[in-house]
Amino acid sequence: MDPRRNFQPGRYDSRDTFTPGSFGPPDFGESDEAELVSVSWNQDYSCFAAGTSHGFHIYNCEPFKETFRRELKDGGFKIVEMLFRSNILALVGGGPNSQYPSNKVLIWDDHQSRCISEFTFRSEIRAVKLRRDRIVVVLEHKIYVYNFMDLRLLHQIENLANPRGLCCLSHHMNTSVLACPGIRRGEVRVEHFGLNMVQIINAHDSNLACMTMTLDGLLLATASTKGTLIRIFNTMDGTRLQEVRRGVDRADIYSIALSPNVQWLAVSSDKGTVHIFSLRVRVIGEDAYSTEHETSSNSLQPLVSPASGANPGSSLSFLRGVLPKYFSSEWSFSQFHVPEVTQYFAAFGAQNTIAIIGMDGSFYRCNFDPVNGGEMTQLEHFHFLKPDSPR
Repeated sequence: MDPRRNFQPGRYDSRDTFTPGSFGPPDFGESDEAELVSVSWNQDYSCFAAGTSHGFHIYNCEPFKETFRRELKDGGFKIVEMLFRSNILALVGGGPNSQYPSNKVLIWDDHQSRCISEFTFRSEIRAVKLRRDRIVVVLEHKIYVYNFMDLRLLHQIENLANPRGLCCLSHHMNTSVLACPGIRRGEVRVEHFGLNMVQIINAHDSNLACMTMTLDGLLLATASTKGTLIRIFNTMDGTRLQEVRRGVDRADIYSIALSPNVQWLAVSSDKGTVHIFSLRVRVIGEDAYSTEHETSSNSLQPLVSPASGANPGSSLSFLRGVLPKYFSSEWSFSQFHVPEVTQYFAAFGAQNTIAIIGMDGSFYRCNFDPVNGGEMTQLEHFHFLKPDSPR
């Protein structure tokens, strides 16, 4: 079931380089009040995109402001994938009355205000992931990896049913790592393309619900549809480095985020609480990854947390192996409560802050105490689709 790439009037010339075509742009213009269809972070969490029933909006997080918007007269997008802060976006149609099909990816150059290429598939697109040298398109049962420069198909990966479109990429130029569901329940497949190596991680007994990686692709965090435990793995050898507990009751995990310094992990779910956990892993040496071939499984090592900044554990941990497992679990270090009425997605900002975006159009920025933990302090709250929102 190979995708059909529609380049006309773009073409391949004799040197096999892609020449962008002059596609007619979507009909951007004034429209009625927009309904929010999707929200998504860019790769370093400094911006986010909001797909609406009439186009898309791009926002900066610190300071919070709308960077630009594009409004359509004939529908909107369910996927708006940014490429850091560049003018390139991947768009997939969706939402009420959208005239853009959900099986087609448009690669949009906003500087030129035109579509520079498009990919059409035979089934609905679940996700699109971008890095500076790759385009990754996620279908329910298959993932396609393309070279960004010439749009050549490089890899096809079969996986178990993946209706959530789970897939994450590394974003360091010296590592090329992709993680996605494997072919068995609860299994993660990690592709180290630069090393020509595949690592299979048996992460959970239940189906996967959420996953994320560090920017270098060496650390992976996962949650299952049970939603009680989050597990952190070394992607080089599949070693489980840490396990933290969100709660005892089942939950639908909406997002997992790892801080850039790999000291903290944030989780949001349908239980209305954003949790922060202290991580006990560290990266040895800032220059340990000058080339991907120098990376070793010893680069990530467990580190026993000091008394400050550690996740609280049960006072009954001495009965480990006798009482149920949750009595000896690591619980969250800091928390922030949001309404349970919609999905929220968390990411780390600067100086011990968390940014949270919601499908109700809310943006929160909160501060957490890295020593004492506890309840986070709300710094900002905006309704980002409303231009007169209080600041």
